[in-house]
Amino acid sequence: MNWIDIGHIEDIPVRGARVVKTPAGCVAVFRTTPDQVYAVSDRCPHKGGPLSDGIVHDRKITCPLHNMVFDLETGLSQGIEEEQIATYPIRVEDGRLLLDGESVGKRSAA
Repeated sequence: MNWIDIGHIEDIPVRGARVVKTPAGCVAVFRTTPDQVYAVSDRCPHKGGPLSDGIVHDRKITCPLHNMVFDLETGLSQGIEEEQIATYPIRVEDGRLLLDGESVGKRSAA
């Protein structure tokens, strides 16, 4: 894995998100609890909504355009429609957010 430092965990409020722009597209980084973060594609596959503008609850994100809910751990949609968003390895080390750049680079543009 190729870990890239993308900032401090305190840069993201609890139940908030930030967007990381990459050559392969935008990645949304969500902080669900004081010490838990997730990284997923920032684009909803259904209508293209920016998931980083959605509502964070538990370990899920609700799309701001049409209320589709995605599990931040698996990327799977919750409900009738079967959609999935890309998830990316991310970790916290000494308060710094480290995103796996190799994994992000393997995905197509968001």
